Amino acid sequence: MSGTTQRFFDARPESAGEARAFAAETLAGWGLSDRVDDIRLCVSELATNALLHGTVPGHGFLVRLDIDGEAVRLEVHDSRHQHPEARRAADTDVSGRGLTLVAALADDWGVQDRTPIGKVVWSLFKDSPGPDERMRGSCHGDM
Repeated sequence: MSGTTQRFFDARPESAGEARAFAAETLAGWGLSDRVDDIRLCVSELATNALLHGTVPGHGFLVRLDIDGEAVRLEVHDSRHQHPEARRAADTDVSGRGLTLVAALADDWGVQDRTPIGKVVWSLFKDSPGPDERMRGSCHGDM
């Protein structure tokens, strides 16, 4: 199976939840059940990062999902070039764990520049990984 879908979201707090629902509906429409929770959580984290750090006034963000064979690629496009980095949050921090979660849940992830402006933060989810494969995604960034 292969397919692509995308949706633009305005820069407003409700958009992270709407992006998560969009991903769940898309995955269900594709008949996928494996990795849905992982993908939904990563959509939520990346959309929230786009809202808080990646959008400039007057710009929102785009969520794109691609399925090709046995993998789903999630992309969140925003309007700032600054690349996010996973960091180690202190136990008392109430935020700062989003990319650490993405790295732990996805089989791979990264950031690339987007033309003419912004960046794409992407993550890749293969069908039903084992625990060793899941941990491989955590090698990106200093956590």
